[in-house]
Order: sequence, then C-alpha cells, then structure tokens
Amino acid sequence: MTPSFLSVFEELRAILLPYAQMLECKTDRPGDLYIDTRHIMKNGKPLFFGSAQVKKRYVSYHLMPVYVNPALLDSVSPGLKKRMQGKSCFQFRAVDQALFAELAELTRIGFEDYRRQGYV
Repeated sequence: MTPSFLSVFEELRAILLPYAQMLECKTDRPGDLYIDTRHIMKNGKPLFFGSAQVKKRYVSYHLMPVYVNPALLDSVSPGLKKRMQGKSCFQFRAVDQALFAELAELTRIGFEDYRRQGYV
C-alpha cells in the first residue's frame, strides 16, 4: 500500500466513518472500510451503504445510495463525475479536498435519502 494511497484512504474513511456508527460497520482495517445498513433485502442480505478500499492502482469509494437513486447524481460536478467508474464507484489516486468535500455532501444526501426511503 503506497503512502499516497493510504492518505487518500484516510481522507475517504473520514467521510464514511460517522455513518459506520449509525449503520453496521462490517470491516474497518487499514485500507478497507465497509458499511452495510441494517435493512435486510429480499435476498436475505443487508443493503450496502458504502466503502473505501485501497486497490492496486487507486482508492475506491463506493456509495450505494447513488445506485439506488441515480437522481442524487444530478447536481454532481463534472470533476466528480469524471472520477466515477460504473454506477456507484468513485476512484482517486491523490487527495483532492474540493472533490472530497463534494463527496462528503453527496454521502450525507445519500444517507438522508436512505433514511427517507426507510432503509436506515
């Protein structure tokens, strides 16, 4: 794990960690934070909320509320959209405070949307 990726991970972990206390933190170790809700889906598994993970070439930040409700992405900046891979994953190689602030707000809005829908 490169030191720069560890810095990126710690910044992203700090965005997600407050929600881990309100939800179900499945994993919290260096380079890997994984959070589920307590809402059990029809398949018997908990609904995923988000994660931050150090990968080989980037640090991923998954935010499932934007997959469940894609309209949450309508106001996202082009800079943050450029970091998207797939429907709910953002990839970073360096700390970017402006994008991380936007991602923190998106995470807050996603949590509130999950709450509105009765998932939390």
